[in-house]
Amino acid sequence: MAENTKIEWATHTFNPWIGCTEVSAACDFCYARELSRRYGWAKWGNEPRHRTAPANWQKPLTWDRKARAAGERHRVFCASLADVFDNQVPVQWRRDLFHLIWSTPNLDWLLLTKRPQSIGKMLWPAIGEAELWPWPNVWLGTTAENQEEYERRWHHLSRIPAVVRFISYEPALGPITRLQLLPAAPIPDWIICGGESGAHARCEAEFPNWARSVRDQCAAWVNIAFFQKQMVRKKPIPDDLQIRQFPQARAI
Repeated sequence: MAENTKIEWATHTFNPWIGCTEVSAACDFCYARELSRRYGWAKWGNEPRHRTAPANWQKPLTWDRKARAAGERHRVFCASLADVFDNQVPVQWRRDLFHLIWSTPNLDWLLLTKRPQSIGKMLWPAIGEAELWPWPNVWLGTTAENQEEYERRWHHLSRIPAVVRFISYEPALGPITRLQLLPAAPIPDWIICGGESGAHARCEAEFPNWARSVRDQCAAWVNIAFFQKQMVRKKPIPDDLQIRQFPQARAI
């Protein structure tokens, strides 16, 4: 669905299928839902998901060859118009996706979900019991729009091994004031911070200080990379928030 993406923290966007169901306040003004309605890609909610065309599934293989030839690693955001760990998706589709990920070792696949509680039960059937995990080219992330969702979702994600585990604090709808939930508990490797865009964008007045708080927490931990993606309504990013760091993948 996208060759080179406009999303600042990824090189490409890949959608293996389209469609989702809202699960929290972060979904209220979902851009993917509105785009899908506009172009007739898929219905939202408890409706059949739409698998994208075979030609689209070939694109990551091309990106992988180009990355290998250039001696680079390219980041692929999967899936911007769906959720990899959506329980409405046929199991075989997810198996096909992970086969594609395994076949593209020069791409780092960023799997961002609002359903981290489903990763554990869906991952193993998708990769096959014979495959070792974690894979070196899979980064696992979850969306957390406030402290409550951060605590709920990071609790699940922190238990799944991955070379990078990250939080998308976007759209930020409340402060995140505490990244480590318990003493000696894991912390994320990366925080992507962003205000809501669009006509109904919320929390414009509060967001800059929320972003600064998370930035400062990341700096205090030293090993949490911080990426300021955008301000509310995509207004200019203040100089002190012009920080776009990437995490260091851990060795396996």
